[in-house]
Amino acid sequence: MEVEVTDLPELTQEQAALVDMHSVVNIMNVLVNELEYLQEVVGGAEQLQPALDTVQQVHLRLRGSDDLEAGLDSLLKCEDGVMGVVHAALEAHPDATDDAQVRDSVSNLESVFAVLETRARELLDRVRAPGSWNDHDVKQLTANFTNVLAAIEKNSKGRYRIVNNIAAQEAQDYMVTFGIESADGDVIHMPPVLQDVMRDLIANARKYTEPGGEITAGLVDNGKELRFVVEDTGRGIPADEVQQVVAFGKRGSNVDDQATMGGGFGLTKAYLVARQFGGRMWSDSRPGAGTRITLRIPRPAP
Repeated sequence: MEVEVTDLPELTQEQAALVDMHSVVNIMNVLVNELEYLQEVVGGAEQLQPALDTVQQVHLRLRGSDDLEAGLDSLLKCEDGVMGVVHAALEAHPDATDDAQVRDSVSNLESVFAVLETRARELLDRVRAPGSWNDHDVKQLTANFTNVLAAIEKNSKGRYRIVNNIAAQEAQDYMVTFGIESADGDVIHMPPVLQDVMRDLIANARKYTEPGGEITAGLVDNGKELRFVVEDTGRGIPADEVQQVVAFGKRGSNVDDQATMGGGFGLTKAYLVARQFGGRMWSDSRPGAGTRITLRIPRPAP
């Protein structure tokens, strides 16, 4: 049964900042994991430690900084130093470059930094112009999500694939479909932060759905409102917890056994963004059957 989420979570200033930084912090966790993996397999633990220290320092700064712009600026500037240390360590241990997993890990680091730069610049734009609505090219927006899904697949290191053709799906593959339609044709007018929310909710759907499951997501602008829906065949949310899962750091009791790199802020952020722009949020979820999240945000008056 679909239930409207109506409980506004009370957040401290620090918690609100963490929610806003949610996706960036999650990606920083991926960087840390990749660098720790390289430390283990390359044999240059001491040489790689400065790179790991740099990423962890920026990570901590972003989580606790009162000056978000300064924290994001430090993130944008750290890539050259980190990758320089990585490449120097590999030059000192040339045998490691023969390992396909090591090469994949380095490639993943470069891909993650590219995603981080995009997210950091998006967040800087939002900090400087909160509450804004911008025009987004539908094809580019769709490509952005295709790239996000490709990055998620790559980070799995071969544990699963993400496909969008049911005839191509194997037992360990996720079947993901995503579409965008706009009353304005090739352009959709929306708050930039909504793209962040959509990425988080799609990533959450993947996270709580076992390989072999299905995830369907779509965004429509019908001329009156934006409507975003994401549906999965995952674990679902217990009925008596639907209102509580928007609370800061709260996850369903049926997923407490699942380790994740997130902080449990995805639904919190989705709800707060919907409310910020005069919208509403619904959840239709059954444990063991999956979850459907719907956001509806009215278009601003011309």
